[in-house]
Amino acid sequence: MYVPQKAVKGQVLADFLADHPMSAEWELSNDLPDEDVLVIEITPPWKMYFDGTSHKEGAGAGVVFITSEGEVLPYSFTLTQNCSNNVAEYQALIFGLEMVVDVKQRHLKVYGDSQLVINQLLGLYEVKKPELLSYHNCAKRLMGWLGDVELEHLPRKDNKQADALAKLASTLSMTDKEAHIPI
Repeated sequence: MYVPQKAVKGQVLADFLADHPMSAEWELSNDLPDEDVLVIEITPPWKMYFDGTSHKEGAGAGVVFITSEGEVLPYSFTLTQNCSNNVAEYQALIFGLEMVVDVKQRHLKVYGDSQLVINQLLGLYEVKKPELLSYHNCAKRLMGWLGDVELEHLPRKDNKQADALAKLASTLSMTDKEAHIPI
């Protein structure tokens, strides 16, 4: 007859307790040493907002972090090569993820207004364009290093800071004498 291993272990424990009953005088002590050892402080995740923009004169990326303490950290990057808006979006995301990996922040909520990028990373959309595949794979790899990453699509109106930083960076990359980009 087959007896599962768990049942055997459980029976051994039951037999031991039956053979060694606790005495009635024995009292539990509430004075436990190092009781603070089990206290774990859970800090809220950082938030990261990203946006990328591209036009014929230049491209830029904007990333805004909000730390668990509420500190706002804005970053703007000029992209050195003209690219599609989707590539600029991926590059903005990758810049942000690389910075989070560098500071060893393990918990992150990522917000972006690119429905394509967010849904490709969530696995809801397939990556059909070959030029996006390397960016997609890089972002997935970085997210894997972080551990706990949540992705959420935002309407453009709720991503104004990252959008303004991306537009600023793309304007700085322009070679024309005068640039007019609404922020």
